[in-house]
This record gives sequence, structure tokens and C-alpha cells, in this order.
Amino acid sequence: MPTYKAPLRDVRFLLNEVFDYPAHYAGMPNGKDADPDTVDAILDECAKFCEEVLAPINLSGDEEGCRIENGAVTTPKGFKDAYEQYVAGGWQGLSHPAEYGGQGLPMSMGLFKTEMMGTANWSFNMYPGLSLGAMNTIMQHASDELKNIYMPPLTEGRWTGTMCLTEPQCGTDLGQVKTRAEPQADGTYRITGTKIFISAGEHDLAENIVHVVLARLPDAPAGTRGISLFIIPKHRPAADGAVGEFNNVVCSALEHKMGIKASATAVINFEDSVGWMIAEENKGLEAMFTFMNTARIGTAIQGVCHAELSFQGALAYAKDRRSMRALGGKKEPDKVADAIIHHADVRRMLLTQKAVAEGGRAMIYFAAQYADHMTNGIVENDARKYKHWDDKLGFLTPIMKGFLTEMGLESANQGIQVFGGHGYIKEHGMEQIARDARIATLYEGTTGIQALDLLGRKVLVMTRGGAVREFTGMIAKFAVEHMANAKMRRYATPLARYAAEWNVLTMRLMLMARKDRDQVSAASHHFLMYSGYVTMAYFWGLQAAVASDKLANGGKESAEFYKAKLATARFYFDHLLPRAKGHASSMLKPSRSLTKLPVEHFAFE
Repeated sequence: MPTYKAPLRDVRFLLNEVFDYPAHYAGMPNGKDADPDTVDAILDECAKFCEEVLAPINLSGDEEGCRIENGAVTTPKGFKDAYEQYVAGGWQGLSHPAEYGGQGLPMSMGLFKTEMMGTANWSFNMYPGLSLGAMNTIMQHASDELKNIYMPPLTEGRWTGTMCLTEPQCGTDLGQVKTRAEPQADGTYRITGTKIFISAGEHDLAENIVHVVLARLPDAPAGTRGISLFIIPKHRPAADGAVGEFNNVVCSALEHKMGIKASATAVINFEDSVGWMIAEENKGLEAMFTFMNTARIGTAIQGVCHAELSFQGALAYAKDRRSMRALGGKKEPDKVADAIIHHADVRRMLLTQKAVAEGGRAMIYFAAQYADHMTNGIVENDARKYKHWDDKLGFLTPIMKGFLTEMGLESANQGIQVFGGHGYIKEHGMEQIARDARIATLYEGTTGIQALDLLGRKVLVMTRGGAVREFTGMIAKFAVEHMANAKMRRYATPLARYAAEWNVLTMRLMLMARKDRDQVSAASHHFLMYSGYVTMAYFWGLQAAVASDKLANGGKESAEFYKAKLATARFYFDHLLPRAKGHASSMLKPSRSLTKLPVEHFAFE
């Protein structure tokens, strides 16, 4: 099985030399305690926990899975002990307010932690990960009374959280939600209905589980305009804050899944359960987007996690496995054959994984600074500040979620390919990574949903191309600044061209969509993937610029580290970025090539 080693050198390169997190934290009201020494200590401790506690139970957790008996779910061996260590370490409240028992550090610190934990053991990461979304939703939308009840145990990790969205008849179309909420004289609600695909919906890790649930009031309007949002605990809180009586929240089944088998995905029945409304009546879906966007960023991280873990496993194998001789001549003449890492095609796969993992990490760490500002807007009750940064992050979110999960899945498959037939065998752990990665392109909105959100909602409707113009303006500025540098021209020139093309493509799609609404759906996947390749290219250009400067003037890392950065950047621009051209061509093709074939002609008996 792959042995996880936290990529701390790359993490610190991004934090200290690419994005200057010390200055970022110094300028934030909750960043004073995130000084470089403290951040380094937190990263080291998190790496130790992930390498020594979480990674060793990743393969065994997959083999054992979760079990259900009489509605009670048992997690795999070692998970409960690992969660107790997680809680004891104070990890859950790392980025949440001190008034609720957290450490009050910036939101980005939690994202760095999530990446390490998720790479070491994504199934385990699901349990506290869903809690973070519940906490963020409660923080932003619940009353002070509800915050004081639920935030302390959630922040400590004694309780965990979930989000309960879809139902058997719904899928992504949440306008079909049927779960009912009957108002009571005491201000509570009685909720009845069934929710499916509830990650961490039932388990034995914590003493209580807090569900954030979409449901309808009796007189609610039809569709998404008639959905409200409720807190429904598995056990009602007692007056002293302890766990009280059972709240008729029943786990009736666990899904039998392709991957992340150690994460309990539950069917939850609310049987006249008591709930409390959060946010405004009939505006629950809007409030739930706080949770969903948190989860989407977390799922984007999953793409990076699976690329990183598969790369680490494939790299070790490629250095050790011997087969044939390199076409350029013997590399290890004293051995029976050359290690397969000397074959160019194997290097293509390894470099793809490395480029995706490190390029994706840069995308996430950049977006994390937006998330810090956005979260502070919530904490400071500054609606204007929150909306400004939420809009900026909102444009990047579907790109990161859609593109990085697709590339993470590709990287996981490449890891199997490096192993050859051995990659298909369970004992090596590579096929588990691919199975675990497969869900990332599906939950929290499939890639198609992310693509429609990006092109249809964020670009064409909400900003009329303004979001693209703003982001490409940053790319163009970078390109102009580095065009005169002979060492950087190979990156700056294509970036300038892609920045201009991205805007042209956006405008052409806008014009085409006026005559043919199906064009938006037909083009959206290609638009998202194009956006992803160009966005990652910018962050590889940024890393190349820093690495080139540090090679010339000295930096915190070795010369070999910076040279490897430049080599990976060259690979990305030469071998991965050209894929964007194919997407650019396809997105402009008329929708009739997709819509003209009659439904009854898709297959003939």
C-alpha cells in the first residue's frame, strides 16, 4: 500500500514563497496567532498525525468497511481511536471562534489540515469534514441561541454534523424535496421524511450527530422557493448541554458503495423528529449553499489528495520495478533491467500526477486566501465584505471542484497504469485510490452541474462575462510583467494568449446562447475544463516565476527543488495545457450535434 508522507516542502514553498501567507495573516484580524513559527508547528503536528495514525488504517478501513445492526453503525477498527486523538488534539476547532472553544485561526489553516488528512485517509476525513460544513452554516444563519447550544460541542468534536439534502426521487433537483416540517406552538417543528446519501449520517465516533436538513412547511410554495432549513439532532440537547433523549432520527440502511467504504453513507429517516429552523422561512436552499460551497471546496481538495497519494505510490514503485532497457540506452547497466521510471511514457504518467497535485494545491491555497477574507466577513457581520469575497471565490469554486476532481481521477487511474497488472490487485492499494476518487466527480454536484453553474450562472447570467474578465485580467497582468524575461517568456506568452482567448470564447458563447439556449448546456463541460487548464497554467506560471527567481537569488529550498518546479511547469505547458485547445474547439460547435438525434433512435432492437 502507498506510504503517505506529507509534502511539507511543497506546502511551505506555496505558503512562504509563492503566496506570502505570513503577510496575509499579519493583515488579518484573526491572523496574529498564525505567525510562521506557529503555522510550522501546526503543519508538523498535523503531518505526524496523518502519517502515523490515519494513513495506517486507510487500506484496512476499506477492506473492513462500516457495519449496521439495528440502526447502529460501527466504523472500522482503529477509526474510533483515531477520532478520539483528533478531538484531543483540538483539530476540529482549529479555524473556528474561540468563544465556542475553537482556536480562532484563519479558515485557510483548516484547509491545509484537510488536505493532509484527506490524502492520508479520505474516508476518515469525511466524518469531521461534514461537521465543518454544518458549523459554517450554523455560524452564518442560526440564531445566537442555537449557536450557543450547538457550536461548542461541534467545535470540540464531541458532536458531528451532516447535511441532508436529497431524497430518493430528487437527485440534484432539490425542488422535488418532500420532507415535511409541521410548525409547533413552542416554536419547534416536527419533521418527517427520508434523506439518502447522507455522508457520516450514522456512526460510533461521537456522542451526538447534528443534521442540517432541507424540508417544506405545509403552505410552502412549490419548487426550490418553498424549501426551509432545519437543525435536527439525533439526540435532543438537554438543558445542561449534555445529550438528551432520542429524537426519532433513524438510520435504516447504509449504501453499498464503489469506494470510500469506511465512510458511512446512510439512509436517514426523520420520524416526527423535533427540529429548529435556521435562516429565513422558504429560503433554506440559499442558506444551504453555505454548506454546499464549503463541501465543494473540500471536494476540490479531494482531487489534489488522490493525485498526491497515487503519485507517491506510483513514484516509489517506478523507482523499484525493473523492466527492459530505456530506449535512450542503459541507465542501470549493473542491473537486470532499468527501473521503469527511466521510460518516457512512465515519466509522462508520473509528471501528470505531480503536475496535477502541485498545480491543484496552488489553486486551493490561492482560493484559501479568498476564503479567509470571506469568513472574516461573516464573523465581523460585514455583509458587503462577505459578498465581495464570496463572489470572487464563487467563480473559482466550480472550476476547482469540477476540474480538480476530474484530474484527480485521471491521476489515480495513471497510478494504476504505472503499476501495470499489479495496480489492479487490492494489496497494493492503488485501485482503492481510484475507487475512492470516483465519487469526487459526483457528489456535491456532478461535473456537469459544476459546469452549468460556472458558465450558465456565474459567467453568463450573474456577471455577463465579468468574472472571466476580472480573473483573466490578473493572468494578463502576470504575463505582461514577465514577457521581457527570457526565462519566463515560454510561460508568459501562452498565458497572455489564453487569457485573451478565454474572453473571446465567453463572448462568442454569450452570443450563441441568445439564439440557442441548448448551447449553454452543450458547451458547459468544455468551458469548465478549458477554464481549469488555463487556471492551473497560471498557477504553474506563478510557481515557475518564483522558482526562477529563487534559483538566481537564493531561497529557502534547495536548487534541485526549484529546478524540479521549473521542469514540472515545462511539462504542464508542453503536454497538459494544449488539451485546452480541443475544449475550445468543441465548446463552439453547434448544439444540434448533441440534440438532433431523436430519443428513440439512440438504440435499435
